[in-house]
Amino acid sequence: MKWKKFTLTTTTEAVDLVSSMFDEIGIEGIEIEDNIPLTEAETKGMFIDILPELPPDEGVARVSFYLDPDSDINIEEMLIKVEEGLDELSMFTDLGARTIETSETEDKDWINNWKQYFKPFTVDDILIKPTWEEIPEEHKEKLLIEIDPGTAFGTGQHETTQLCIRQLKKYVKPGDLVLDVGTGSGILGITALKLGAGEVFGTDLDENAITAVMENMESNHIDPEKFKVLKGNIIDDKDVKEAAGFEKYDVVVANILADVIIPLQKEIPVHMKKGTVFITSGIINMKEEAVKQAFAANDAFELVEITYQGEWVSVTVRKK
Repeated sequence: MKWKKFTLTTTTEAVDLVSSMFDEIGIEGIEIEDNIPLTEAETKGMFIDILPELPPDEGVARVSFYLDPDSDINIEEMLIKVEEGLDELSMFTDLGARTIETSETEDKDWINNWKQYFKPFTVDDILIKPTWEEIPEEHKEKLLIEIDPGTAFGTGQHETTQLCIRQLKKYVKPGDLVLDVGTGSGILGITALKLGAGEVFGTDLDENAITAVMENMESNHIDPEKFKVLKGNIIDDKDVKEAAGFEKYDVVVANILADVIIPLQKEIPVHMKKGTVFITSGIINMKEEAVKQAFAANDAFELVEITYQGEWVSVTVRKK
């Protein structure tokens, strides 16, 4: 089945009004293309360290929406509503070119289509397998972790996740308490539990992470009491800080971004026992020095080691 795609060329200043109008007339889900750089607030919590360079913003935006020709929606009537809505908006804002291009696009299951690219793989002697795949015969003896990230970040394929997994293998001891900051799908917390950790406390800014962790714990036959997850920011949220607890963790892991790790390293020591480790990654190589300098300026930590995979870096420190 093919969907009808309609793309309105308008101005960046009109995008919010156009989007609201589309919503009011019953168009669900739009795609916006422009060259406006994301703000710091918009990138907060996103798993992006380097944003792509954009051409100069010339004030032009393209807003696309999709209609199913086989649905109950009358496409001609909907387009009339669009034009009427644009007529009304034109009295309040500059709509620019206001042209609408029509095309067709294949029907895709955008939520699940990526699954065809997520196959079982190993990190040393650990097998990470999507829940919908069978265990490869040659890996049946490996430690198994089953993951369905859902809409949360974390299949384990990314270099930064693998760097953290290797460090967890090195430092997690039976019964350890682990703090997983930016837990995503829960893959690092689940790995820690599979390696013998006693309990994990995870935090994440994304509500989807809570659901993903619960589902992945069930797939891995883990007692839900062993992995608690809370939505919020441990850097500046008092309730999250208190829920995590103080001077209690044997291992802390954060696979986030260099620009988040730098402020995070000021908060984390109060949650750690003396002599325990803080494993970080999500650090692109060009940010390595900035992270190292931040840790060096923090009297609570001493550098243990730095590991690399591809263009990515993991920095592990110990609380003095």
